Parts: sequence; structure tokens; C-alpha cells
Amino acid sequence: MSTVHARVWRFTIQKGKAGAEAVEAREIAQGPIPVSLAAMVNVNALACDLRKTVDKSVRDHEISLLLSYILGGQGKGPLSVDCSALDSSALHIQRFVSECTGLGVMSAASEVLFDWSHTTGGLSSFDVLPGKLGGVFAQTGVRPDLLYDLAAGPVAGEARGRRRRAKQMFPAGKGTTDQRKRLEKLAQWSVAHGDHAYFMSWVWLGPGGVYVDIFLPEQSAALKGLKTGLLKVTTDQKPWQFHVPRPDRRREVNMIFDDVDAITDDDHEMTLPGITGQGAVRQAIRKVGPAAEEAMSRAFNREANQLGTFRGVPVRGRWIRGDVLGEARHEVLVGVLQGPVELNRHEQRKRLTNLTGDRLDTFLDGRLLTTVRTIDGPRPSWDRISAELLG
Repeated sequence: MSTVHARVWRFTIQKGKAGAEAVEAREIAQGPIPVSLAAMVNVNALACDLRKTVDKSVRDHEISLLLSYILGGQGKGPLSVDCSALDSSALHIQRFVSECTGLGVMSAASEVLFDWSHTTGGLSSFDVLPGKLGGVFAQTGVRPDLLYDLAAGPVAGEARGRRRRAKQMFPAGKGTTDQRKRLEKLAQWSVAHGDHAYFMSWVWLGPGGVYVDIFLPEQSAALKGLKTGLLKVTTDQKPWQFHVPRPDRRREVNMIFDDVDAITDDDHEMTLPGITGQGAVRQAIRKVGPAAEEAMSRAFNREANQLGTFRGVPVRGRWIRGDVLGEARHEVLVGVLQGPVELNRHEQRKRLTNLTGDRLDTFLDGRLLTTVRTIDGPRPSWDRISAELLG
């Protein structure tokens, strides 16, 4: 289990007749948070299967490509970046790496900061949801990345990533212009969707490793139970204030790496027939479940090699090379369970709190298992992997 350095912001939004009109953000905490390479791989691989458009060879290639640039070791070491390789790559490859890293770091932050887990709440990708959530979310305009189903209500998560070449990994003082612009658009998206809860993570990739700015709205009831136990609370920072321009509804602006970055729909109610608000979102999320199960069953049937069993459920999969550039540094085990087996809450928390060097970096989400190991040692046995999953 590696770590990234996080800077956490709380921000408030003032609303007027035009929607969100002003934002004030204040830094509240800094410090390292644990990030699992196996979990990062898991989030991205699962999204591929749910889209029903790629096979396992494509998924394996994407995993190998990501781990060619993002490096992790055993123990408490920071997640690092092969900046030389990243800077030598095409811009669209750099964006792929930064977005994948951003999704993984955002999910890790959600576990630490507001106690989300795959055991207690679902996770859906907005790349998958639009067809399933017709009538709930607008399908054009700004769209976040992931939807977390917390006990206090659904929360949309926006993940962004950028290459940073400065020696100081966090921009000094206030946030950046790009961060401000994205917060503006997310604030308008939230208002247009009935003040939907959301947050944003902004990953920086550079020679100092992986750093992340996390922006949490003050007004969100779903994020009220913020946990900063792993971080150092900061209280003396000056606030960052800016005004939100009114959305231009006359045109759509297509941005590379940014979906469509202008709100073009009229205010959009979160409704299904006879249902509104959080109930509509949660019912629509549940509709994704059968499609996810079908996708995982197809993935299980495509695998020929049985690894073993976990709590009596057969697991199939194989080890793949974790790098496509030069000498391999990682190997990744991708396994699929024949049926769902969920870890309990206590077992999930052990994975976050135990960062000792002899622990495996392994992650189970429903029926998809991923384990990342450094190449400088023997592969772990299946008995050890299953024992690690149980804490």
C-alpha cells in the first residue's frame, strides 16, 4: 500500500437567482493518505467490463499501460511517477494516465475522508450510467466521473489530473485557474440537479510523486461526517474567493478530456415516474446491478485458469505484466469470482490501516479481484492472497 499527499479544502457556495454565484474555499487539512495500486487498477478495469465494448486483452493492455508510468512499492512509500516516460508520451496518453490515477486517488480519498467503502456503498461510473439513469441526470453538458452511494445520500465525484513540473508539488496559496473553472461548472451542475452533493479531487503528477487537492462542499449533508484522523488539520490559511459566472446556454463547448464543458440543458429535475430526489438516484443505481453481474459472469467464463476458491467461490484469472515500457517492475493478478463475496466492514478497514511492508497490495470489489506485486520476488500463493483479503 503506497501513499499520496493530500491537501483538503472546504468550500461554500452562495446562491442567487442565476444559481451558484460565488465560492469561498479554505484549506482545512494536509497529510498522507493510503492509495492501493490494486484498487486503482480495479476501478479502471471494472469500468471497462461494464461498458461491454472491450475484451480482456484490451483491459490487460490498459492496466499494463497505466502501471508503466505510475509506480508503487511495498510498505508506506509514496506513489511515484516515471516523469521521463510520461513527458516522452503523446498528450492523449498523458491524459489517460492522469485520469486513471485521478479516479483511483479519488476513491482512496473517499474511503479515508468520509468512510465510503465498497462494502457499505455502491460505486458507479457516469460513463456507464446515462443509459441506465434516463430521467435522473442530464446526458449533455457537464458530467462528473463517479457516483458514490453513501449512507447519507448519493455523492458525485469529479476526478482531474495534471502533470506538474514545478519543484513544489502543490501550487502555492490559492487554487489554480483550471481548478476554479471546474468548480464553477460543478457548482452549476449541482444546482441544475437539485443541489446534488458532489466533491472534486485534482491530482498532480510530478517528480515529487503524486499529490492531490480535494475540494469538499460545506453544504453537503452527505459529506458532513468528514474524517481527518490521518491528516494534520490546518486552520490558519486565508480563504480563496471567486465569483461564478452565469452559465452560457447558447452553445456547447467540446473540450479534449472534458466531455462537454458548458451546461446546455434547462434545469434538470432528478425524477423517475412517481419518484424524486435521492430515491430516484438510488433506484436507478440499483438498475445497473444486473448489468454489472452479467458483465462479470461473461468475464468469469472467458477465463480458463482457476486460481482457487475464496469462501467457497471459485476464482479464475491470471498474472499479467504490469509494464509495457522496458523491464517489468510490476505484475498484476486479475481474478474474477464466479459469484459475489463481499468483505465485511472490519476487513475493509484493516486494508486501510495496515500499511506494513510485508502486506500484499490486493483488492476485492464484489467479483473483481486485483493484486499488484513488485517483480523482485516470488509470486504469492493463492492461500496467502485469500488470507490477506480476510485481514
